[in-house]
Amino acid sequence: MPCLKPMIGPSILNADLAQLSEESQRLLDQGADYLHLDVMDGHFVPNLTFGHPVVKCLRSKIPRAFFETHMMVSNPQQWIEPMADAGVDQYTFHVEPVKDVPEVCRKIKEAGMKVGLAIKPGTPVDVVKTYIDFADLVLIMTVEPGFGGQKFMSDMMPKVSWLRENYPELNIEVDGGVGLNTIDQCSQAGANWIVSGTAVIRAEDPKAVISTLKESVQTAIDSKKC
Repeated sequence: MPCLKPMIGPSILNADLAQLSEESQRLLDQGADYLHLDVMDGHFVPNLTFGHPVVKCLRSKIPRAFFETHMMVSNPQQWIEPMADAGVDQYTFHVEPVKDVPEVCRKIKEAGMKVGLAIKPGTPVDVVKTYIDFADLVLIMTVEPGFGGQKFMSDMMPKVSWLRENYPELNIEVDGGVGLNTIDQCSQAGANWIVSGTAVIRAEDPKAVISTLKESVQTAIDSKKC
């Protein structure tokens, strides 16, 4: 089987949104593997961010980067086609508000995007077991979705470990409070996709932070002798 790859994706919500394309390109130039785009509808979570028009404009400026949208929305099916048209590569949505998860996954695939399944801290990890065959990635939230700068929830790591043990080839993402002080917990539990907002964006040397995060994940992967 192919080895898992460490993937570091800064959350651009923490960047200067008035200079989104410049900030995003800077992060890619400093070693980011993808861009994590937080889309909030003011309903599933209290905050409101940006939608597909902004993503489409960003894509026009950055044609080759891998875009993941983290859809913190009550009706993820509504935005599949617009986000596909905007050039999104991976559409990660929360399973909690969705009645027919396989149907949403199917529509995402039909639109030409990869499928990510996200769960909030209060959602048991085995909820995704039924849908795992539809997914390219599972996102374990390590904070409550909707706000940046929250404290990392280390008690979410058993979810990551359970997924890695049961699905050794699965891409597992963590998001929320992940930085230099918490990355080893994430990588040792089995996460290989790392979303980091504040720790990267506000660092004096973002390139060094990204490199350290990636090194931690790679070391954990190597220790499992893939």
